[in-house]
Amino acid sequence: MDLSLHFAGTAGSVPTARRGLPATLLRAGGDRILFDCGEGTQRQLIRSVGLVELDAIFLTHHHIDHWLGLPGLFKSFDLRDRDRELLLYGPPGTAALLQSVRPTYGRLGYPLTITDLEAGDVLEWDGYEIEAFNVKHRGRAFGYAIVEEDRPGRFDAERAVALGVRPGPDFGRLQAGETVDGVTPDQVIGEDRRGRRIVLSGDTRPCDAVRAHAAGADLLVHESTFLHEDLARAGETGHTTARQAAELAAEADVGLLALTHVSQRYHPRALREEARAVFARTELPRDHDHVVVPFPEKGPPELVRPARPEPATPQETAA
Repeated sequence: MDLSLHFAGTAGSVPTARRGLPATLLRAGGDRILFDCGEGTQRQLIRSVGLVELDAIFLTHHHIDHWLGLPGLFKSFDLRDRDRELLLYGPPGTAALLQSVRPTYGRLGYPLTITDLEAGDVLEWDGYEIEAFNVKHRGRAFGYAIVEEDRPGRFDAERAVALGVRPGPDFGRLQAGETVDGVTPDQVIGEDRRGRRIVLSGDTRPCDAVRAHAAGADLLVHESTFLHEDLARAGETGHTTARQAAELAAEADVGLLALTHVSQRYHPRALREEARAVFARTELPRDHDHVVVPFPEKGPPELVRPARPEPATPQETAA
């Protein structure tokens, strides 16, 4: 299964010319799942991967910079005659929030199912699951862990032949768990290979829940609203500094740290350098970048930056 994250919006609470409000698209096999939907998200998608037929949307919390793009997105899907059900999940109060803005998007021609989650809820998808967990922000807020199922171990064909198993259907029977001519699957199949894990922090102070869920993760996407020189302000507002995000990533031993929720008050390079001084495997994605997460045996996660037809600003070029 192909697995990647596309960064549609990486700004903090205020958009800039180059960074939209928070929105991250998970591409897992054929599934397309959006985490947060800040104002202008549909435009950000159109400019990059296209306005894809989303399967579901997950909100991390109810601050307006994380959901105001929903009414326009809903209406655009309706105007192009979508008929597939769209699933929307979020912390308690999500259904009430969307009901309060229902007049802005009106009656839809497709089913929209809104579900309030609780921390610890796990939703099963095809080959992976998504778990909601509490984080420490202002008000109720969630992070999410995307956890792939373990895969069967490698089949050792040479070993099977050496033990007298004939290539062909008998190989398939062994891989299906049967014993063939006295040869058991554990003799020719290695240990299960762990599934991939992606963790998104949402908006939060550094917290144990993120650290626990990110332990050994292939990719941690963590907010980094402040530089450490503004540590007090970060704590007051329920946010994290770049250094704190890097310290958490190092403690959790993640494969790659991606910093998001970038404030316009800082040069992006300053945030990245502060984090890399603590955790070298840190990237600071720009809008429309994506991180590919291959199977562990294929290599580490990699930040991919598409060609940009428009000239970048000096700050964004340096980032």
